[in-house]
Amino acid sequence: MKKQYFLNANIVDPANSIEEFGGLIINENGKIEAIGKKVNKNNIPSREKFIDLKEKYIFPGLIDMRVFVGEPGFEYKENFKTLSNAALAGGVTSVVTMPNTSPVIDNVSMVDFLKRRGRDKSKINIYPTATLTKNLEGNNMNEFGLLQKKGIIGFTDGIKTIQNTRVMSRIMKSAYDLNSLIIQHAEDFELAKNGQVNDGIIATKLGLHGIPDYAEKIIVERDLSLLQDYNCRYHISQISSAKSLEVIKRSKDNINFTTGVSINNLSLNENDIGDFRTFLKLSPPLRTEDDRLSLIKGINQDLIEVIVSDHKPEDEESKRLTFSQAATGASGIETLLSLALELFHNESLKLSKIIQCLTSNPAKILKIDKGSLSIGNDADFCIVDLFKPWIVKKENMISKSKNTCIEDKKLQGKVLNTYIKGIELYKC
Repeated sequence: MKKQYFLNANIVDPANSIEEFGGLIINENGKIEAIGKKVNKNNIPSREKFIDLKEKYIFPGLIDMRVFVGEPGFEYKENFKTLSNAALAGGVTSVVTMPNTSPVIDNVSMVDFLKRRGRDKSKINIYPTATLTKNLEGNNMNEFGLLQKKGIIGFTDGIKTIQNTRVMSRIMKSAYDLNSLIIQHAEDFELAKNGQVNDGIIATKLGLHGIPDYAEKIIVERDLSLLQDYNCRYHISQISSAKSLEVIKRSKDNINFTTGVSINNLSLNENDIGDFRTFLKLSPPLRTEDDRLSLIKGINQDLIEVIVSDHKPEDEESKRLTFSQAATGASGIETLLSLALELFHNESLKLSKIIQCLTSNPAKILKIDKGSLSIGNDADFCIVDLFKPWIVKKENMISKSKNTCIEDKKLQGKVLNTYIKGIELYKC
C-alpha cells in the first residue's frame, strides 16, 4: 500500500477534541500517520499525489453497538457479507452483534463459528456478544470468564430482558468479579406482554395492545438499584421514554453506568405509525413527541452516551402481515448516520456530539481501540458530504432485508467513501 494524503477536509474526531479544517495522512501499513490543520499542501512532499476532499467531512469509522446479523440460522434475512456491505455504505466500520441467532451464541463452539464466519465473510470489525443466560431462558447464568477469553466483548440477552431479580443480581456480581460488560434490554415482560405500540392515544385509535413507558422504567430502576451494590460495567441498550430518563438523571451522580438510544426513537414518534405501518413496529416502541424531545435533551445533558441503529433485518413476508402478527424491527445500519445528521441540520444536536455518540463513546464503553483518528491507529474512517440530499428507496438498500422504517424519507448528508485500515471498501 502506498502512503495516502487527504487534504482540504473538515475533520471531526471527538476522541481527540479535533474539529478543524485540515488533512489526513495514512502510512503504508494502513495506520494514521498525521492528522489536522498541519496537514496541508505546503507540508507534504511536492511530488506526492493527494486527494482533494473539497471541504467534505472526515469522521472516524462509526461503531454500532446494537446489530442483529442472520448467521447462524437466519441467513435469508442477513449474513455477514450483506451486513458488512450495508454497514460500509453507512460509514460503519465496527459493529457489536447480538446473540439472538439459531442456535444462540451461548457456548464456546458457537463463538468459534461466529469468529470464523466474521473473519471469512465480513469486511468490517465484528465484536460479538454472547447471551447473559443459557439459551436465552433467563434462568441459568452463562460462563462469562470462559467466553471472554474466546473474544466475547459483552453479554446480553438481546431482545429479551432478565426478569428474575435474583438472577440479575448474580449476573452483576459475576460481571464485577470478571470485569464483564452487561448490556440490558430494559422491558418488564408482564407489563409489555402482547403489546404492539406505545400505550396511549394511538394504541387506542388503532385498537392495539399498548406497551406502557413504565415497563421500561421499572427495569431501569431495578437494575440501577442493584448496581449500587454490584458496581459492574453496565449499559442500558436503548431507552425510549422521558420517565426512564428521569431515573437515569437521578442516578448518574452516584452510580457508574451508560445508556444508549435507537436512532428510530430520536427521529420518529408514535404518530409516524399512521394506519398500521408495520415497518415501524419496533422494540422499544416509538413513543410520544415529548418522549422524543426528552431523549434529545438527554444526549445534550450527557445522560445518554450512545446512538445505535438497532439494525434488525426482517424479510418482507414477516412484515407484510397484520400489525399484531408482523415481526418487530427495522433495517437501519446504512441510514444511521444520515438520519442522525438530521438532528444536526435541525439544530437539535451539535455535530461533534452526534459523532461522539457514534464513535468515541461506544469505543470507551467497549474498551476497544476504535472510534478515533489517533496517530498510530488503524485508518478506519468515512468521508461524508454533510449537505448532499438523497431519498431513502427500498430498492437501493444494500442490506439483504429491506424493512426500513423511513422509506421515501428525504435526508441530507451522505457517506461517500468508507475506509478500513486505509483501504477503500465503499465508494458511493
